[in-house]
Amino acid sequence: MDLFEADKQYIAGTYKRFPVAIASGRGSILTDYAGKEYIDMGCGIGVTSFGIADEEWRQAVADQAGKVQHTSNLYYTEPCVRLAGMLCERTGMKKVFFSNSGAEANECAIKAARKYAAGKHGPDCYTVVTLNNSFHGRTLTTLAATGQAHYHELYRPLTPGFESIDAGDLAALKKLAEKVGIAAVMIECVQGEGGVLPVSREFVAGLREWCTENDAILIVDEVQTGNGRSGELYAYMTYGIVPDAVSTAKGLAGGLPLGATLLGDKLRDVFGFGDHGSTFGGNPVCCAAALSVLSRIDGPLLASVREKAAYMREQFTGAPGIEEVTGIGLLVGLKTVRPAAEIVTELIGEGVLCLTAKDRVRLMPALNIPSGVLARAVEKIKTVCAKI
Repeated sequence: MDLFEADKQYIAGTYKRFPVAIASGRGSILTDYAGKEYIDMGCGIGVTSFGIADEEWRQAVADQAGKVQHTSNLYYTEPCVRLAGMLCERTGMKKVFFSNSGAEANECAIKAARKYAAGKHGPDCYTVVTLNNSFHGRTLTTLAATGQAHYHELYRPLTPGFESIDAGDLAALKKLAEKVGIAAVMIECVQGEGGVLPVSREFVAGLREWCTENDAILIVDEVQTGNGRSGELYAYMTYGIVPDAVSTAKGLAGGLPLGATLLGDKLRDVFGFGDHGSTFGGNPVCCAAALSVLSRIDGPLLASVREKAAYMREQFTGAPGIEEVTGIGLLVGLKTVRPAAEIVTELIGEGVLCLTAKDRVRLMPALNIPSGVLARAVEKIKTVCAKI
């Protein structure tokens, strides 16, 4: 079977795929059908936290699949309850709603914020403020929340009630509040799809202060930055603030679809029976996978993430063909002299799989990538970037 031709014939043409067909893998090494090996520096866009076919993860998934693979949310399952408890204990959040993806986790956070604001401040308090250059998902509502106009063009009218301001412009938020009732402010601490650009600590602290003073909900989108990737469990922890809601997905279940919305004190009881729901949210197999992942994102693992992040930053800073290094932890952006897409394409030939984000090469290796494998990938990336 010609996978490339069959894909073109049967699958909606929404993805501009690279000419690589992955057959198998182990850890941070992927293998195509011709037997060529690649170092995985993308992790399925930050999903496979402990690499491919991690043994402990596989065992957790297989064990739960052998017990019960799904039951509706009309009944209790142990993995779901245990995972929610672990998330709350690790973050200080109070309740969790499980879904299937980052977009759904963000939708839940938005719904929670609007329901809270309507109850506290009336039906006209519904505006959610996000940042220009942000990315929050591909549903109509999370597209409306995304502060990048080109994502909006094909799908208008979008869900109303969203406004975007520039990162760092606290004055714009205050001016906007004179015109509309602001229910929530929603941010990424590092804008991943927007070019791996960190938001300043001062601005995030200012947002936290403003939201507290005005009884608005501060939502932190940790879909891409969460679950150990930043060098802490969640990136907001490196900023020294506590959000009112946290959305996460991607690396949470290590390769299975699972989103989670963590609700703090203000929102812990905002939802009642029937206010929200998900058929597959909290699926026991996905939750068992997430328990395997989350239980291993501990102090030593996070320390090693920070060490590897420091190594990457040191190696890339000032290297020929690399103009700037941005990001946090093992979410690294390289602004290269040559176009990022050109660099990523050449690296495929060298046996390294990377990503792009705007004008950057984006690197998101497994949290436990072996140091030797990481060093090989770094050298190949530096060599290709240096070809000017």
